[in-house]
Amino acid sequence: MATPRPNADTPEHYRLREDATREKNWKRWGPYLAERQWGTVREDYSPDGDCWNYFPHDHARSRAYRWGEDGLLGFTDRQCRLSFALALWNGNDAILKERLFGLTGPEGNHAEDVKEQYWYLDSTPTHSYAKAAYRYPQAAFPYNDLVAENARRNKGDLEYEIADTGVFDDDRFFDVRAEYAKADDNDLLIRVTVENRGPEAASLHVLPTLWFRNTWVWGCEHEGCFMRPDMRSHPTVAGAVVTDHETLGKFTWTAGPHPDTGDTPEIWFTENHTNHEKLFGNPNRSRWHKDAFHRRLIDGEEDATNPRNYGTKTAAVYELSLGPGESKSIRLRLFENGSVPPDAALNPEAFDQIFADRLAEADAFYDTVVPVGADDDQRKTSRQAYAGLLWTKQFYHYIIDAWLHGDPDMVTPPDDRLGGRNHDWPHLFARDVLSMPDKWEYPWFAVWDTAFHMLPFCRIDPDFAKDQLELFLREWYLHPNGQIPAYEFAFHDVNPPVHAWAVWRVYKMTAPRGQRDRRFLASCFQKLLLNFTWWVNRKDPNGNHLFAGGFLGLDNIGVFDRSRPLPGGRRLIQADGTAWMAFFCNTMLSMALELADCDQGVPEAKAYADMASKFFEHYIAIADAINGLGADGLWDDDDGI
Repeated sequence: MATPRPNADTPEHYRLREDATREKNWKRWGPYLAERQWGTVREDYSPDGDCWNYFPHDHARSRAYRWGEDGLLGFTDRQCRLSFALALWNGNDAILKERLFGLTGPEGNHAEDVKEQYWYLDSTPTHSYAKAAYRYPQAAFPYNDLVAENARRNKGDLEYEIADTGVFDDDRFFDVRAEYAKADDNDLLIRVTVENRGPEAASLHVLPTLWFRNTWVWGCEHEGCFMRPDMRSHPTVAGAVVTDHETLGKFTWTAGPHPDTGDTPEIWFTENHTNHEKLFGNPNRSRWHKDAFHRRLIDGEEDATNPRNYGTKTAAVYELSLGPGESKSIRLRLFENGSVPPDAALNPEAFDQIFADRLAEADAFYDTVVPVGADDDQRKTSRQAYAGLLWTKQFYHYIIDAWLHGDPDMVTPPDDRLGGRNHDWPHLFARDVLSMPDKWEYPWFAVWDTAFHMLPFCRIDPDFAKDQLELFLREWYLHPNGQIPAYEFAFHDVNPPVHAWAVWRVYKMTAPRGQRDRRFLASCFQKLLLNFTWWVNRKDPNGNHLFAGGFLGLDNIGVFDRSRPLPGGRRLIQADGTAWMAFFCNTMLSMALELADCDQGVPEAKAYADMASKFFEHYIAIADAINGLGADGLWDDDDGI
């Protein structure tokens, strides 16, 4: 394997150090916005746990979310208080394109599946520069065709994708790129570029949208529930909006002139409130609703938006006409009040220079990351892979106690919830930016995925890698019995015990020997002892050093569900589960030996020596069980496994 380039003191490395020492809050804003909040367990208040049908895609434009937000090519702050994303309309769709579409688990012939084309193109670890793209058809989006055709297919058939519908034939689509550059930690520049890839002129409505997550209608009192914030037209600057939030502070958002006419775009306002009358036939609590921009633009309801120009959701409205192959750009900026003169925030020369500087700094940063000797294609592949990691960070909010019992100002959830999904994890309190497997198909953490993610993350942002691994061992995630939560559909499920291995690898990757973060290793080791004990007590009930569990190596692919009891009171003992535990044991042995190294000048190091001996003996016991059970061990000559 080629060696990485030597570390250099690039501006991005400097930003990472400033963020780590809290000198500046460079990671406050990032691509932390989910791509699917609808259909998640968090938003499910049904009695039967049918999350897909309780909050479907068709409700998303009209119904306020309780635990997060989603959007298209979006950015938000690390607590998802104020979010930015794009909304598009090609003149033919029945709905405003505000989020990615896909099939639910029951609809897809291979379960849930996003039916869009989009790309994460670039990002630095602090998101000082970031870019992503979305492909939008010029004809009506084929929602019904995708659902109907996939319903006709079975598991043995290929999935029916958007490209199969013919909607992209003859290149009749728009490529939409969103780029972000930070002039400072609370100063975000946004450039939206639309290209007509088709053979004929076409027009597109682009609505850059800014909104507050609804935290004020539920009556909740825990951390993260805020009073109603406010956004309204700037008193003196056309095309500008001022926002005010009790913990985020005051910001200004400016929308640049139309790229053709130079006119200031029209700014619409509404509230991020549910349209109860439309969805449920019940009286509305507010006159202005989340779906106002869809209703005004597509349904022609001129009075759908607030004429007094204030609310909790706003959009700048651009209609772009593009010839074949033509592209046009829109400039926007979000900045802390007082940091930039609002009337000079979008000076074209200064604006474009900041983008050029951040892109050059991103190039310099990745020159220290991509291995020496990589050719251009390998460099591009590596950099875009890192972009994929960085863009799949997501704000994740889920407080089990509040979710089980409901909010004071909302309808009380059904009693069945108190004995249903995740009821035995009432301590879990998640309100963090996490590395997700995928922000549409899996917009919730899966801890063993996180463990694997942190190794490449360690190459670009060691502090984030360590923080993520340590976070899941904290008392608001780790169960009191020592189990690490699996994923939101079933926190009690069993994943391979790879967390210790990831901690050990990240510890060694972050610095040369003698300069490593022993505090991180020791802190994780203590909590991993609890997790190891949980495995021994829960997954080896007979005490014979042979283990069983659920998703242990083959994920959920099998002839039966290994997480459920077998008929007749039988028990499953797994070769892979037992091997994983030997691996866990060996990793804990390595960590104990490292912490027992007295040469590193740590007085308490000797206390770890006994733990090293304990894990050595336990490893031998598991190895003996694998090799000696019933004289022949777990090996099967006939099957060859």
